[in-house]
Amino acid sequence: MKPVISGIQQIGVGIPSVYEAWEWYKRILGFDLPVFDDPGVAGKMLPYTGGQPHSRHAILALNLQGGGGMEIWQYTSREPQPAAFNLQLGDLGINAAIVKTGDIDKAYAFMKENNVRVIGDITQNPEGKRAFFILDPYGNMLCIEQQAGCFLNTNAVTGGIAGCIIGVSDIDVSIRFYREILGYDQVLYDEHGVFDDLAPLPGGGATFRRARLGHKEPRRGAFSRLLGATRIELVQVEGRKPPRIYENRYWGDLGFIHLCFDIRGMADMRYLCTEQGHPFTVDSNPDEGSFDMGQAAGHFSYIEDPDGALIEFVETHKVPILKKWGLYLNLRKRNPENPLPDWMLKAMKFNRKK
Repeated sequence: MKPVISGIQQIGVGIPSVYEAWEWYKRILGFDLPVFDDPGVAGKMLPYTGGQPHSRHAILALNLQGGGGMEIWQYTSREPQPAAFNLQLGDLGINAAIVKTGDIDKAYAFMKENNVRVIGDITQNPEGKRAFFILDPYGNMLCIEQQAGCFLNTNAVTGGIAGCIIGVSDIDVSIRFYREILGYDQVLYDEHGVFDDLAPLPGGGATFRRARLGHKEPRRGAFSRLLGATRIELVQVEGRKPPRIYENRYWGDLGFIHLCFDIRGMADMRYLCTEQGHPFTVDSNPDEGSFDMGQAAGHFSYIEDPDGALIEFVETHKVPILKKWGLYLNLRKRNPENPLPDWMLKAMKFNRKK
């Protein structure tokens, strides 16, 4: 059987101060619903943490307007390290997160009014989507993009994560990877040249081949209506050999550390990834048990894309719906293809933090 992919659950970002970062993401981008707030030890990620377990503090926060969340991640046992070079568009790995908005002009004005570092003006990508770029306080790049659809109006100017931009060395190889494993079976554009919408970005004036991928059919599964449709933008730079963003660094160091998909059917995903030549490099529960994250629980695993960017899979087993009343949802007892009722997910609004 094929695994069920509900969508992008979250994008992980390594930062130096977890609560300071979450305050910014709440205030500016509306990620005000904590799914978990979990200090602990990353004991399962040894292939990417120098073979040693390290203490960390992670917060997974959602924006109920729809889209994936942000996993805000801080080492507490070591000083998180930046890249040894200035990042440029096309470097290998996650270059930027895509954040959706229903009103691009309002979002742009809001960023300016709140002294957010805005890169350039509102432009239009080859798909016809209006967008602009910002930097968070730690230099991480986010693309704010006009997209229709709002799960629950929270009065934030943006929604959640609607995809990301990934630097690759061979677009054809990467298209195959994201299609066969992650179901991005639609090439929305595949173009070559110098692009006005990329020009203001670091290294963005170079010549690129860029391909934007989507999925023809709506995602299925428990959280599919909340997470929504997503895009993967692949960029391949010409004229230089791009470095790997996490070369000689640990997972959890500063920057975008992984792209995470919510799935059901971890055993099926394990088989699919092995068959495609990208076996799990991390598996939290090879016996198909459950990994406790304090207020949530599940099973997680990792693979690498063709250039080493980390892709995480999470099979959620327990998630808080109404924390104040101790209401948690056990997802292992549900049909894996059926979405949760909207009212149930919208009830999570009572868990939001100001």
